[in-house]
Amino acid sequence: MPASRTVWRSVLNATHTVLHPIRPQMASASACGPILEGCLAINKPAGLTSAGVIRHVQNHFNSSSLFAPWLKREQLRKDHESHNQKQKRRNKMANRVKIGHGGTLDPAATGVLILGIGSGTKALNGFLGCSKTYETVVLFGAATDTYDGEGKVVGRKSHDHITKAMVEEALGQFRGTIMQVPPLYSARRIDGKRGYEYAREGIPLPREFQAKSMDVTEMELVEWMDGGEHEWRYPENEADDEEKAAAAQTLGISGENASTGAVSKRAREDDTATEGAPSVKKAKADSESAPSTSETLPDQITSVTENPAADATTHSETVESKILPPRCFAPAARIRMTVTSGFYVRSFCHDLGIAVGSLAHMSFLVRKRQAQFDLEAGNVLAFEELECDEDKWGPRVQKMLEEWQKSEGSRGRTQDTEKQNRRRNSSSDGSAL
Repeated sequence: MPASRTVWRSVLNATHTVLHPIRPQMASASACGPILEGCLAINKPAGLTSAGVIRHVQNHFNSSSLFAPWLKREQLRKDHESHNQKQKRRNKMANRVKIGHGGTLDPAATGVLILGIGSGTKALNGFLGCSKTYETVVLFGAATDTYDGEGKVVGRKSHDHITKAMVEEALGQFRGTIMQVPPLYSARRIDGKRGYEYAREGIPLPREFQAKSMDVTEMELVEWMDGGEHEWRYPENEADDEEKAAAAQTLGISGENASTGAVSKRAREDDTATEGAPSVKKAKADSESAPSTSETLPDQITSVTENPAADATTHSETVESKILPPRCFAPAARIRMTVTSGFYVRSFCHDLGIAVGSLAHMSFLVRKRQAQFDLEAGNVLAFEELECDEDKWGPRVQKMLEEWQKSEGSRGRTQDTEKQNRRRNSSSDGSAL
């Protein structure tokens, strides 16, 4: 009997080995260079969406030698996947560097956009809740449906009474913990539908957006610009009377704020004055439309057409014709703020206009800092650097990702030590009972 049991166990062990074959080890991809992953920041240009930036960066990384080891490792991993896993991937695109971003920026905005590369995408959620520093230009005297310079003017109001001191005093209302209502043109959802979808379809919101609590740790006026002495202009598109009436209800402007007809026309004439030739529509680079607009790369942006009349000049020298837009005689203010996640700078600009007894909208926005990435600290990659050869941008990108890996490794070891200490303390407490 004992001998028969031994034989039977040997058969079982042999069967177990057959049912669970040992797979060959996956070859190492690091032989041809280091595998770079992590997070870095890029200075996003105006006129390009955050998703457009990712595609642009991805195109450069996919064809680079710097990320060839990463792509090789991913291809080897896919080659060793099970049949079912490969079936799930059969309709997916070819192997490419995995990239995500840590907080979107509007197409017209510029500044810090954090990108996660490879496994760095897992760390992106941690950037959504961190503090951010913005710099914006508020242009007084007119409100738009989008709260920025990309929309239609839906209301005008006198701005002659606004002074630098008045704006500085009003900024005190926006420091500390405040309640803020997001703009209609936003990604905030009501009944499963985003705000900008209601706006595009001309459907009123089923109910108003709820105000959210926001923390503002810095709110500072860094530059005051008198009317007629700055570059900022009102949008050229003017809403019709029906749209203005709807905006009076939706955007919280009414009475004198929502001026229409002849009054609005006189206000436009008072606020602007043409220098030289009549104004023309702004270039696409300066006027990327609201969320529904298609993405445009910088080299695809249409430039302003030169004035044909300038060809008939009587001067002896040929002078390039330039059409200057009309000056705006409303004051503007450049403001820097440090805020928590979810803060809408456009809403702040709109609310500031009302706070000083007028209207206002956002004409410019740059994200100066997000977490440890700061434009002034020099740890943000310039978008234009990628247009150079890889031997120019490659070492800089490699250094950024290696520094990230080093800092994350140190942070991970610290967290592991803290966990071990907690377990040790927990065991000590339990043995003492």
